[in-house]
Amino acid sequence: MSRTERGRRGGAALAALLLAALTGTAQARSIPQPGLPPSVGATPAGATGYRPAVNYQLQCAGCHLGDGRGAHASLVPKMKDFVGRFLDVDGGREFLVRVPGVAQSGLSDAELAELLNWLLTGDIAGASRPQAFVPYTTEEVARQRHEPLIDVFRTRAGLIAAMRARGIAIDDGSTP
Repeated sequence: MSRTERGRRGGAALAALLLAALTGTAQARSIPQPGLPPSVGATPAGATGYRPAVNYQLQCAGCHLGDGRGAHASLVPKMKDFVGRFLDVDGGREFLVRVPGVAQSGLSDAELAELLNWLLTGDIAGASRPQAFVPYTTEEVARQRHEPLIDVFRTRAGLIAAMRARGIAIDDGSTP
């Protein structure tokens, strides 16, 4: 068997494995069962019961990457060793809930609270882990995520300016 044929078989095996994972019982987003219309047999993202680490991979890692380092070229700021800094300034806690990718995710309010708590107390927050962290509650997320955040970039810039004014080191991968 040639190297090209092995490569094709390996790629086909990987694709088959991915397809099996996506169409099995652990469906990530709203993935219908084969042969049914999209609205029948689908599991909404907020009803999967996944752990926060899995929800991060499914809901956040596409932009912020698996380790939270972000993508400077795409203007996606890193969260790794930085996300906890938002809790050091007024409005930062609310901002984390209201960012469109968070607020508009398919996760339930409870799953979203659990994900935020996981982010802020785990490896992604890293050096920015809040010292006296008050966990997000389902009720807090439900109340805040439905308040539209009209200008994400301006709001974030204001929070970054407030951090700088307090002498907080800014290393988010997207600001000078």
